[in-house]
Amino acid sequence: MLGMDLSVKEKFNRAFELHTKGDLQEAEGLYNEILSDNPNNSEVLNLLGLVKFVQNDLEDAEKYIQKALFLKPDAYFFENLAKVYLARKNYSQTVVLLEEACNSVACGFEIYFLLGVAYKNIAEYENAEKAYLKAIEFNPSSEKAYYNLASLYLFLNSPQKSVKYFKKCLEINPEDKEVRYFLSLGYFRMKNYDLGMKYFEDRLCRQTAIKCQEVTYPKLFASRPIWRGENISDKVIYTYYEAGFGDMIMFARYIPELQKRCKKIILKTQANLVSLFKENFPYIEVMDLFKDESEIDFDVHIPFLSIPFVLGLGNEQMFIHREGYLKAEPEKVQYYLQNYFDNSKFKIAIKWQGNTYYETDRVINVDAFTPLFDFSNVQVYSAQTFEGSEELSKLSVNHNIIDLASSFKDFSFTAGALTNVDLVICSDTSLAHLAGAMGKPCIVLLPYNYNWRWHMDLSHCDWYDSVKLFKLERNESWNELMIRVCNYLSKSYKLKSFHNNF
Repeated sequence: MLGMDLSVKEKFNRAFELHTKGDLQEAEGLYNEILSDNPNNSEVLNLLGLVKFVQNDLEDAEKYIQKALFLKPDAYFFENLAKVYLARKNYSQTVVLLEEACNSVACGFEIYFLLGVAYKNIAEYENAEKAYLKAIEFNPSSEKAYYNLASLYLFLNSPQKSVKYFKKCLEINPEDKEVRYFLSLGYFRMKNYDLGMKYFEDRLCRQTAIKCQEVTYPKLFASRPIWRGENISDKVIYTYYEAGFGDMIMFARYIPELQKRCKKIILKTQANLVSLFKENFPYIEVMDLFKDESEIDFDVHIPFLSIPFVLGLGNEQMFIHREGYLKAEPEKVQYYLQNYFDNSKFKIAIKWQGNTYYETDRVINVDAFTPLFDFSNVQVYSAQTFEGSEELSKLSVNHNIIDLASSFKDFSFTAGALTNVDLVICSDTSLAHLAGAMGKPCIVLLPYNYNWRWHMDLSHCDWYDSVKLFKLERNESWNELMIRVCNYLSKSYKLKSFHNNF
């Protein structure tokens, strides 16, 4: 460093060496010694800020790097301060900082990449796109820039562009399983299952399902291969659950096709689906619980969501059995008819959220359903189970709503109840798949950034003939979307409101 005497240079070199090796405490001590004699040394202030950043002391990191930047408007200092702001989730502040950098110093890849991240987090997606594209101009071989841009396009329902940039990632790193999985979702959104299913085999839940079964049945899995499409007409196949209830219900349509290929199917599904699947697929063995290894025997195995790929089903064949392939047990149908549905009203079952572990975009604020109670001859029922059921009181305090969900022991009971309703209105959740699989009229309320399986053309549902899709527009609320739904109900179902609101 110019301007230092020999001892200061030695301190700096030693501090930087320790910093590089990860010995942060000693490096910090030497940096502070230098600053005690030269408190306006911008390079040391920046490095000390980076030490604090690694130590997760974000407040001090911000303080030191801000001072360095005040003393010297350097692109590297802008980058580091932006990373601190991003770590503190100060996205708007990051945008202001980096736009200043773009106007005051020579910026490169990292500035524009971080600017893209910041813009995406404040929902300024067009500006995020421009920033990522500019970053790629500076570094056309950056996998992380291609990945973030591809993910942005997937989020914005632009799957063609998403596929283009995920493929760029694979040109750089062909074995990146996460990229291959997200590429499959881009293809699915475009309804290209011929290509998508191949990449879908790299999904994380497939690997997790296999690992789980390897632990449960170690000897069997060590000696039994995964089925890859060979002739198994004289063999027993074991297939096991992965992902959520909705995925299992949706892919259950392929069980009859799999049965044509093999001697016998053994299926392990989640406990809540066992009775429903036993009632609907009596010709296969549906396992009740985990069995001892000595009580199960099979020749080949396959994760459940891999079935259509290995069956070799093409684009249109993916949507077989659209008109209802699940039915409820008559005794359960009758139970619900007698105990909950003995009225002449138009019966609507609602549900406002599913599992929020992975995402919360699908959660609908429960008061959005309030307009349904304005219809004069409608009885509303709650099918909301588990998480979210505590929200029911927000409706029941002012409206006549009947709680069905507390009677659901598993999905076979849910099916018994749904048989008696005229319409289901729900978020993108397992209830939508059950209604569709039963051929029950259902309106699914989708967030703006919706799941791949509903495709680009939302005027119809490819998976279920009885399902109609309503999607949030950008900046539209769930309450506003429900008004659109009620207008549709008024016209299509001839429902009348007390106040002629619809």
